[in-house]
Amino acid sequence: MQHAVGAPLPPPHQPGHAAAAWMNQHQHLQPPTPPGPPPIPHTPPAPGWTAPGPQTPPQAAPPQAMPPQTAPPVAPPRDATGHIQLPPGGPVAVPTPPHTGHGTGNATLAVLLIGPAGAGKTTVARHWARNRQVPTAHISLDDVREWVCAGFADPQDGWNDQSEAQYRLARRTCGFAARNFLANGISCILDDAVFPDRPVVGLGGWKRHVGPGLLPVVLLPGLEIVLERNAERSGNRRLSDEEVAGIHGRMAGWYGSGLPIIDNSTYDVETTARVLDDILARSIASPPSY
Repeated sequence: MQHAVGAPLPPPHQPGHAAAAWMNQHQHLQPPTPPGPPPIPHTPPAPGWTAPGPQTPPQAAPPQAMPPQTAPPVAPPRDATGHIQLPPGGPVAVPTPPHTGHGTGNATLAVLLIGPAGAGKTTVARHWARNRQVPTAHISLDDVREWVCAGFADPQDGWNDQSEAQYRLARRTCGFAARNFLANGISCILDDAVFPDRPVVGLGGWKRHVGPGLLPVVLLPGLEIVLERNAERSGNRRLSDEEVAGIHGRMAGWYGSGLPIIDNSTYDVETTARVLDDILARSIASPPSY
């Protein structure tokens, strides 16, 4: 192959050069890219118009907290304590007449058995309480007074400010106990040597501490019986004959008071308790005025 004189000689043939030249030619042969849409002319905003700020993507609502899971109440074991609610005590109301026709039956009531030392108050009250058809408690004021060990003000040593204060405290404690027993369906019989002529140890304090439903009954045997029973006592419960006679004489003031009185000079304990129950049944039906 001949070339024109004076024309530049082609470069010597090397591998790959032909392929590269073909690719360059192929690229030059591709059609041109069509022009895009014309640019949108910028229009100034109208007066008073504010461009909106960048849009914040809506945020997902926080997950709702699950309510705490409470375990169902579990019944306490049968041997557990503290889960029984006790109603508070209040003034004892007038008792409802019993449904039975004999004695107090199943009536819930508060009784105050009054009498001198040696009359048998504590013995009769305990016997009556133990033999009733319904739960019944017995509270002796002398027992509560003797809860005081050191510093006990014995009335036999003389009635003074301390002995009166301890007596009134014991009476108030007895009344509080009686109210709580009655509020929980337990009858109560109290015993005390209440004097009709001494307001500080009179019936008014018992009514104030227990309530208007208190039923008082006087136990008053003859003086000889009281002296005989007093002689069988021991310790500070035993009084001199002069003291017993003086207390018995003052208790006679209950005659004419309107309170029911039992002369148990010839009665044993069981008979006296039965007579007491009959009197209380009549008192429930027609409460005494005192």
